[in-house]
Amino acid sequence: MSAIKDEVSSLLERLPDNTTIEDIQYHLYVMEKVRNGLESIERDGGLTHEQVEERLAKWLD
Repeated sequence: MSAIKDEVSSLLERLPDNTTIEDIQYHLYVMEKVRNGLESIERDGGLTHEQVEERLAKWLD
């Protein structure tokens, strides 16, 4: 099985039996957003905690 199918299968096993389709859609949406974010950081690099604090501090001034 592919990695994605394994992740989805694992997700379905962890969810309670009374899970709705909307719940599953939400979890899949979050998984995809996290995956995209991690791939973006890997590809383009990310910011350190200090860099984020500096940028946010400019907004508060």
